[in-house]
Amino acid sequence: MLIVHVFIHVKPECLEDFIQASLTNVRNSIKEPGITRFDLLQQHDNPTRFVLIEEYRTQEDPARHKQTAHYNKWKKLVAPMMAEPRSSIKYKNIFPTQSG
Repeated sequence: MLIVHVFIHVKPECLEDFIQASLTNVRNSIKEPGITRFDLLQQHDNPTRFVLIEEYRTQEDPARHKQTAHYNKWKKLVAPMMAEPRSSIKYKNIFPTQSG
């Protein structure tokens, strides 16, 4: 399992457009067989900052995700909305809290 946290800083004037584009991407991404979790979080005290929490079954699944039409459409749509380039950190799960 691979967990990726993607950190995103959006221009204030682009908030609603970013959220709508990202919700479409999230709804499609969670349907991918290699993805077990795909969350979109908005920072409470700074609503221009977001985190995507992506959980993949295998190390190869992020590359498969990046080949999908919905990801590529999202990437193109949101690129001009970014206040700075997005960044990510990869994690492995030490103690799973999920059952089954």
